[in-house]
Amino acid sequence: MTGAEIRKLFLNYFARKGHTVVQSSSLVPQNDPTLLFTNAGMNQFKDIFTGLEKRDYSRATTCQKCLRVSGKHNDLENVGRTARHHTFFEMLGNFSFGDYFKRDSIIYGWEFLTEEVGIDKSRLWVTVYEDDDEAMELWKELTPVPAERIIKCGAKDNFWAMGDTGPCGPCSEIHFDQGPGIYPCPDPESCGPQCDCDRFLELWNLVFMQFERSADGKLTPLPKPSIDTGMGLERVSSVVQGKLNNYDSDLFSPMINFTASLAGVKYGASEESDVSLRVIADHIRSAVFLIGDGVLPSNEGRGYVLRRVMRRAMRHGRMLGFAEPFFFKVAGVVIDAMEESYPDLRDKRDYVAKVILHEEERFIRTLDRGLQLLEGEVEKLSGEKKILSGEVIFRLYDTYGFPVDLTADIVRDRGIVLDEAGFEREMEEQREKARKAWKGSGEEAVGGLYRAMKDAGVATTFIGYHSLENSTEIASIGLGGTLTRSARAGDKVEIALAATPFYGESGGQMGDSGSLEGEGFFVRVDTATKPMADLIILGGEVTRGEIKTGAKVKARVEAGARFATAQNHSATHLLQSALREVLGDHVKQAGSLVGPDRMRFDFTHFAAMTKEEIRKVEELVNRWTAQNHAVAVTEESHAQALEGGVTALFGEKYGDTVRVVRMGGVSAELCGGTHAASTGEIGAFKIISESGVAAGVRRIEGATGERALERFWKYEDSLDEISHSLKASFEDAPERVRKLQAQIRELEREITSLRGKLASGASGDILSEKKIINGVAALAAKAPVADAKGIREFADTLRERIKSGVFALGAEADGKAVILVGVTADLTGKLKAGELIAPLAEKVGGRGGGKPELAQAGGADPSKIDEALALFYDEVAKKLG
Repeated sequence: MTGAEIRKLFLNYFARKGHTVVQSSSLVPQNDPTLLFTNAGMNQFKDIFTGLEKRDYSRATTCQKCLRVSGKHNDLENVGRTARHHTFFEMLGNFSFGDYFKRDSIIYGWEFLTEEVGIDKSRLWVTVYEDDDEAMELWKELTPVPAERIIKCGAKDNFWAMGDTGPCGPCSEIHFDQGPGIYPCPDPESCGPQCDCDRFLELWNLVFMQFERSADGKLTPLPKPSIDTGMGLERVSSVVQGKLNNYDSDLFSPMINFTASLAGVKYGASEESDVSLRVIADHIRSAVFLIGDGVLPSNEGRGYVLRRVMRRAMRHGRMLGFAEPFFFKVAGVVIDAMEESYPDLRDKRDYVAKVILHEEERFIRTLDRGLQLLEGEVEKLSGEKKILSGEVIFRLYDTYGFPVDLTADIVRDRGIVLDEAGFEREMEEQREKARKAWKGSGEEAVGGLYRAMKDAGVATTFIGYHSLENSTEIASIGLGGTLTRSARAGDKVEIALAATPFYGESGGQMGDSGSLEGEGFFVRVDTATKPMADLIILGGEVTRGEIKTGAKVKARVEAGARFATAQNHSATHLLQSALREVLGDHVKQAGSLVGPDRMRFDFTHFAAMTKEEIRKVEELVNRWTAQNHAVAVTEESHAQALEGGVTALFGEKYGDTVRVVRMGGVSAELCGGTHAASTGEIGAFKIISESGVAAGVRRIEGATGERALERFWKYEDSLDEISHSLKASFEDAPERVRKLQAQIRELEREITSLRGKLASGASGDILSEKKIINGVAALAAKAPVADAKGIREFADTLRERIKSGVFALGAEADGKAVILVGVTADLTGKLKAGELIAPLAEKVGGRGGGKPELAQAGGADPSKIDEALALFYDEVAKKLG
């Protein structure tokens, strides 16, 4: 039975048992800022378990794609070296939300393993929590497992908790006995599931969520106990297929065999090449699914994890003999194997390959140089304990793109320890930057105020698609982060209405502004946010009177701002279609921001757009706006919309029913935002800038309608001013500028020539001031130039004239001190420019460094140049003494 057949069998089995088959969520969590990646099947159901969300089913089953890059069974350094360490894996799970509990969960687990997939009952063992007598008795009653094969374990292994507080409960695990003698065991006589020898393989974990843990540690029974189970597809597939190693199952063998064939090696021939083949097979699965869910390689957050995984695999490719890109080719094998279960991969095949190839090409350019540096530093190490310095680790990371764990991987078998503390010190500045840039899952944690509103039954109905004002009542008021019944003039408040025309900020669209007015009071609304589903919060200030919960109110959205926002939002849809037509189908939305006065659109692409491409995109968008296509909005099933070719956002979480926005035959996207009634309402469209924001991600900022006209007028005013200054017509201005630039270049050449002549004469005069220190000619003097480039040119002339010696030059340039030290080649064995310049740089309040023959420093205090030059002679004497 193949892994794909087991996956399908599992979902079909639980569908027959009344479970709703729920699609795997993205690897990028959309509703949990505490998670870097989705790492368990229950992640997408967390709000259901905690009571924050309700769905129209109480039983669910999934095959969830997961990623773990640290922790038990998932340390990156062990992936490829053991039988069961993986980064990407699929978690099979069945869930009950207050429906069935322990009895049915045990029945389903046992029945599926023994009857559906046919695992030998005599080789299955069970563990239960030591205080869970109920589960122990149910296993005895419902299954033929002998009592001696049901083992009680402590909380460390058999009690699960969502956090320090909240839902929790005992677990029951089903283990498979792989047989004695396969793995070394310290105590074979008492070996069982509680042993760490790996003979007993944990297959399935059944979590009985039956308690609520309070802050004081007290466990209170939940009114509706629930079930959360998880079974790794890779593990159950290896067991069913009779393999002792997950990598020998058919979930990995296609990638291993393909890579082995490309490399001209045979899997099983040597442990060294086998490890590399397994690493590549594991990591390519992670890369494909991460990129498919919108993650791109970068130096922070999720992108850094992807880069680490990819570059580790690429380095193992080099160990197999690959000198050219290969990893992107293996991606196609993964998609071939997975596209039936994950159909979205089909459309992303070319895009995924391009992203991987781009990263491979970047890494190959620096890999050899980085390895040379590392080998050179390793050769310098001596002593019993060899420690690679943090400075070297940082240079490999910063200059050559070596993640720290890649460096560790390379030196692992050579007895070398990394100075990770030193690396952390070097990295502090970058780490601080990364902390500031990190945004969690992209959604803010839900504040206590909003949870309190939700717990009080507050929900907001949004009516703003069709109306900009309505009469409603105040459902809830927040003041200073807590609920209140009333607020007065001057109070900054957060208000939830029963029904609202205000669009709450979401999906890249900024929230509305406007006002609330009732009998005796007025509230200015500055912001509208949507912290939770069905809850729109209006932030603003009570400017008159007193507001109270339940008060009748007239809500009005500022119409001009809403219309301008709609223009910009609709323009981003046309922009994406134009980008795909001009640049290719690999273009995907990677983020956006639309408001009344701005629009920003991030998209996946690997190079800066050319002027011609930008012009073509602008032309298409303006053509489509001029054609005045109707903007049609419909609600459809998610599956129906995708089958119809509608564009969805990478990684976005959609419900079963989605809102589709179509603009003629040129754009169709899933979108919950507000839009123009027709493309003609967008007016003119102008791209203001195009830039890079991350590896493989570009950003366009644009303007529509009146903002676009204002931009055109600004360009026109600037051109008029330039033409007037040049005393040339608009048409002749470019040619006039080119002639002036040519004249400037000619004058600069003349200046350079005159400077050289001056330096030549001045160097002869300065040489008369040289001193002889221990037989070495030494000179310290102010250079007769006033910029860093001039000093370097003067130094070259001086070096030729001094023949053999050492010199220091100082000058003031742009209000800063510039110091340069030179040593002729015959003296670099005993005098180093980089060492000589350090105390001089400190004297002028700066730092400096360079090669043995030439070093340069800058400082903030030019008044100390003379003191620094005087110090030079003392430093030379010290070095020669």
